[in-house]
Amino acid sequence: MTRSLIPAILAMAAIVVASNILVQFLFGQWLTWGAFTYPLAFLVTDLTNRLQGAAAARRVVLAGFATGILCSLIGTQIMGEFGPLVTLRIALASGLAFLVAQMLDVTLFDRLRHSRRWWRAPLTSTLVGSSLDTLIFFGVAFSASLVWLEPGSDVSWANEILPLLGAGPEAPLWLSLAVADWSVKLLLALVALLPFRVIVRRMTAEVA
Repeated sequence: MTRSLIPAILAMAAIVVASNILVQFLFGQWLTWGAFTYPLAFLVTDLTNRLQGAAAARRVVLAGFATGILCSLIGTQIMGEFGPLVTLRIALASGLAFLVAQMLDVTLFDRLRHSRRWWRAPLTSTLVGSSLDTLIFFGVAFSASLVWLEPGSDVSWANEILPLLGAGPEAPLWLSLAVADWSVKLLLALVALLPFRVIVRRMTAEVA
């Protein structure tokens, strides 16, 4: 590991730890505070990719993945009102979603890095990666069809049939949670373009 990767690895680790803590606190009816910190992981990955290349970005992702595993292990030992804060199914969903989505982000960004439009690589890779992240996490964590992953984990509450986001067609509750989470990710993908552009310009100017 080169010293130049340390800031990115520390930033990624901080985001993963913060998100694992903040996911315990609700924000409104459909979100947790973790929904607003977790998408920043894509910003860190894309900045690393742009400034140091895909190989470096993958190292940062693996560091974040390792941090997430550690957080999950700690969470399984902390008892909440309804049992461990992190179940095996939640840990599997979280780790799988992070690793697959982030690695896809790295690949897509790398393929688009020479686009004439500076925003195409970070925006496309983040939008696709975020969408896959949401699909994998909520599907694996709460879908009734995957209850066999951890039969002892009660996810019946997440499969209660309610209007989507309180106003749409009827759907399992976890779909409303997923749509709300996905919407925040899309919004932050757009917002993150500004710091991405500023940081890349500043760092490349310093190198030059």
